[in-house]
Amino acid sequence: MQLDDLNRLDADDAVRELRRCCGSTRWAQLMAAARPFANEAAMIDCADVIWWSLDAPDWLEAFSAHPKIGGPTTTRWSAQEQSGMDSAAAAISDRLARGNREYEARFGYIFIICATGKSAAEMLEALERRLGNTPDRELGIAAGEQRAITRLRLARLIEHRS
Repeated sequence: MQLDDLNRLDADDAVRELRRCCGSTRWAQLMAAARPFANEAAMIDCADVIWWSLDAPDWLEAFSAHPKIGGPTTTRWSAQEQSGMDSAAAAISDRLARGNREYEARFGYIFIICATGKSAAEMLEALERRLGNTPDRELGIAAGEQRAITRLRLARLIEHRS
């Protein structure tokens, strides 16, 4: 898909495509309404502004659209993003699974990290470090990670990267 294609989609189709990039319905609706985008940079800037204008329930909806780090992936994009898990040692995978459970019990949502380019050990280190955050601080960090994921996925959407 090219940017012009996204700009020309009807609202429902645009929301569906944009939700591939971010699981927040409200974000996708606001992005669809903000079209047409003059260029990719304008689209990314708009995505950021809309993301940070949302409320916690919108962020949590976006988080819930992701598979757990180290768990089964649901889309090709998720599998590519988590490719650092492919060569993970069993001990690291086990620690990630335990950490994921502890994180979800502590914060009420899955551990969100922009996994692209990160090894399993790097993701584990981030998870273990972030377990010490307050709930408010962690929500902001997780929202920032979701923002980074969304930016990468918007670029994939526009550039035909699968």
